[in-house]
Amino acid sequence: MKHFVMPMALIAMLGLSTSAFAQKGHFCKTHPRRAEVNARLRNQHKRINEEVKEGEMSKAKAARLHQDDREIRQEERDMAAQDHGHITKAEQKVLNQQENKVSKKIGQ
Repeated sequence: MKHFVMPMALIAMLGLSTSAFAQKGHFCKTHPRRAEVNARLRNQHKRINEEVKEGEMSKAKAARLHQDDREIRQEERDMAAQDHGHITKAEQKVLNQQENKVSKKIGQ
């Protein structure tokens, strides 16, 4: 019985520590779907700043678009926290659709 209880206790402790690890934000930031979403957000950030610099966009509009991107980024983090640092293809699709809406606003 002792040989059974110790491994089970160890497994339980590891399970708790990994879920706590993921909840604190220490998760796989380099997961391919996450990397793609975050690369798009970085690109949009640069595009917004470039349009402001060139005088093609007001600072107020840029602030609104940056806020939209921050909300998408937070949603991506929340999704990843629920799945040990990964996002599903369906979640990636939702995030990409949100990014597409912001992207269209940048060029207007």
